Amino acid sequence: MAEDNEQTIKIDDKEYDIESLSDDAKKQIISMRVADQEIIALNHKLAIAQTARNAYAAAIRENLPEDE
Repeated sequence: MAEDNEQTIKIDDKEYDIESLSDDAKKQIISMRVADQEIIALNHKLAIAQTARNAYAAAIRENLPEDE
């Protein structure tokens, strides 16, 4: 499912005018869009955490004893 704009939604390769859908379907679309926004936010947080982890790993490597 993907939205082309705020007035239509594409589901299973078919485009629907949101205003023509039932109130329940409209509520589900709103919930889906909220979930999509949460996924985006979580992906950003994941990228930050992965960057931090890489920095920690690099710092650890710098503090390991040298091979003799």
